[in-house]
Amino acid sequence: MGKLIQQDGYDFAFDPKACDKCQGRCCIGESGSIWVNPQEITTLANALHVQRDMFINNYLIKIGYRYSIKEEIFNDGFRCVFFDIKEKKCSVYENRPTQCRTFPFWEHFKNHISEVEEECPGIYKV
Repeated sequence: MGKLIQQDGYDFAFDPKACDKCQGRCCIGESGSIWVNPQEITTLANALHVQRDMFINNYLIKIGYRYSIKEEIFNDGFRCVFFDIKEKKCSVYENRPTQCRTFPFWEHFKNHISEVEEECPGIYKV
């Protein structure tokens, strides 16, 4: 076990070392929105060496007034388009959006610890 990360208001801690053996369970499974803000769009486009408009057209879907990263069908569910199937990890990890950076400390999981425990092997109740 690595050094556990805790945040105020959460009844669990997270071991980031679990990511090494997890194989991306937070990036695959049920469909959901993976929100990106304008700065994150620019950062990801630059990291991929593509024009911002091309990045939006190829990798995002517009939902209302916001953008979400596209998903693709994978196994019995879905995967983020940036999930590298062979390496079993995020291909844009260093530039991943805030939503991904803050996992598993999402507001929803404050009252649904069993859901995050099922999804993430790095969760420990405190």
